[in-house]
Amino acid sequence: MVIKVFVATSSGSTAIKKKQQEVVGFLEANKIDFQQMDIAGDEDNRKWMRENVPGEKKPQNGIPLPPQIFNEERYCGDFESFFSAKEENIIYSFLGLAPPPGTKETEKSDATEETEAKSEDKTDEGAHEEVQSTQSPSESQQESKEEHEATGEEEEEKEKQEEGEEKEEVEEQEES
Repeated sequence: MVIKVFVATSSGSTAIKKKQQEVVGFLEANKIDFQQMDIAGDEDNRKWMRENVPGEKKPQNGIPLPPQIFNEERYCGDFESFFSAKEENIIYSFLGLAPPPGTKETEKSDATEETEAKSEDKTDEGAHEEVQSTQSPSESQQESKEEHEATGEEEEEKEKQEEGEEKEEVEEQEES
């Protein structure tokens, strides 16, 4: 499967150029195989891209702007959907590719599978209490900690705490 990124190599818009560079740079940095398809110099590429972007993804004027991303013939999305997938660490799913081992996306899919397996266990056992009794408090605490870390809330809390400590130090120095 080949990822196709439709770009305009001679675009006059700096915003379009930056978006194209971000997509291409990310794919190169993550060693994801792709082809750049120039719509500025190749009328067939331009026509193919415009015909294959789904109607609901086209702007009001009906002409989609680059970058547009496809996996072979399957439409993946535009820059905004690429950016969202990147931020949510689901870029491989977005591209229709299997995530390589050890990536955050693999860890997320493993965690999802574990969650689904646990919910199936709960259904199989028939009672929520039975499942909780088989899990020690330390296991529950560990799972809660992992979920908390995964959301990045811990880092935000640390930053807020550090800011608060810095403010307290400044206030103490001003009082002295």
